[in-house]
Amino acid sequence: MELICPIDQRCSHQIAALLRPPSPPIVQEYFDQLISKRKCQGIKVKQNGDFGKGVFAETDFEEEQLIFKDEMLVGVQHPSNKIDCLVCSYCFKFIGSIEKQIGRKLYLKTLGIGNSSHNGCQRNSSDDEEDDHYVQNHHSSEDGASSSSGSTIPLPMMAVESLMNGELALPYSNKFPLPSVVSCLGGCEEAFYCSKSCAETDWESSHYLLCTGEKSESRSRKALLKFIQHANETNDIFLLAAKAISFTILRYRKLKASHMSEQEKPASSILGTDLSLLLEAWKPISIGHKRRWWDCIALPDDIDASDEATFRREIQELAFTSLQLLKEAIFDKECELCILLFSLEIYGHIIGMFELNNLDLVVASPVEDYFLYIDDLPYPEKKEAEKITQPYLDALGEDYSNCCQGTAFFPLQSCMNHSCCPNAKAFKREEDRDGQATIIALRPICNGEEVTISYIDEDLPFEERQALLADYGFRCRCPRCLDEEP
Repeated sequence: MELICPIDQRCSHQIAALLRPPSPPIVQEYFDQLISKRKCQGIKVKQNGDFGKGVFAETDFEEEQLIFKDEMLVGVQHPSNKIDCLVCSYCFKFIGSIEKQIGRKLYLKTLGIGNSSHNGCQRNSSDDEEDDHYVQNHHSSEDGASSSSGSTIPLPMMAVESLMNGELALPYSNKFPLPSVVSCLGGCEEAFYCSKSCAETDWESSHYLLCTGEKSESRSRKALLKFIQHANETNDIFLLAAKAISFTILRYRKLKASHMSEQEKPASSILGTDLSLLLEAWKPISIGHKRRWWDCIALPDDIDASDEATFRREIQELAFTSLQLLKEAIFDKECELCILLFSLEIYGHIIGMFELNNLDLVVASPVEDYFLYIDDLPYPEKKEAEKITQPYLDALGEDYSNCCQGTAFFPLQSCMNHSCCPNAKAFKREEDRDGQATIIALRPICNGEEVTISYIDEDLPFEERQALLADYGFRCRCPRCLDEEP
């Protein structure tokens, strides 16, 4: 039975206008302004009929040279990763201190939170409010090196709490300073920041509607918590979609307020501009390549081809359930035109955009750097330091090196085309300690040459590469594929 969304039926023309790709001049203007604002010198986004958009070099780049860094439009930390890493909810830098990072992880581990598959946990503490946030574990971490013991050895709770509360300072931890923890402006127990600037920017861009604190503008805190729990239990890509919708709503409100203050016109005349204002607010999302999520998601290996239609229908139903929960939580009837953003077509295309364009969000852990520093100390200092640090390292086990992990949408990176013999890669250098995407040259790149990355493991055989790339909706015709094609 076909799933029908009432909003899609009632507002089909306006929804079609939102989903219509912007004209080439509008796209070009958007990316030219974005590159100028971010000072990404040496690149340009160009359009052509065969491959849509592409990133091209406007100067020569040497091997291993930084080509550009790209700030995310929206991004989320995986819920399970919040147990391992306390990071800024906007820029994803590690925050607090080495002691707090280690103590907090061990404290949550002692409570058994890391082993909980679908149960949120909140605890009340006047001293450590950053540990109160809603945490879930539905991803299994594949990262992390071994500690010296290779297995975890529990520590007394008093030792863990003294570390987490700042009562115990680890040797040499002052060589790895981290920004202090700044609380959410709405008072929620979900988001924490590295600075007041990050807290205010996140609040103004999306968190104002998605905050579960008392100062939140969500219509129903209870409904919002249900939406978050559903996303944590099913797919955290819904959290990314919620950020995109909130981002658009708040941009629309600002544009409308500005427009009404500038225009001395009757209300009926102003209302005629509402759709154009919503289209302007939607522009950063409209630029990304989109398909409906249930149409473009790859068929899992354990799903037989004969069951594909059923699988895609179930994915559509899952998205619709998530959408209904989000609508109940944040849709404001006074902002009537924003109902378009809660149509299933819009929601499905937003999630599909992330499915096709998202990049892993990874930030290396300073805790790993700290223990490596201790290990590299000269023998007398190392022996003395390890009298204190070794029990904590043993208690952490292989989790000591877990990095911040999540998913994000990067506007410039999303324009980069694939090649099985790429000339660039997304790669974090030692100094890259936030959530920005970093693109590095794999070989010398000449002025005018397209900058490409690989969407897949390019070491795979030809047929396997083509099968994986089919999920992105194209067959690769790069020089290597043309050479290897039977």
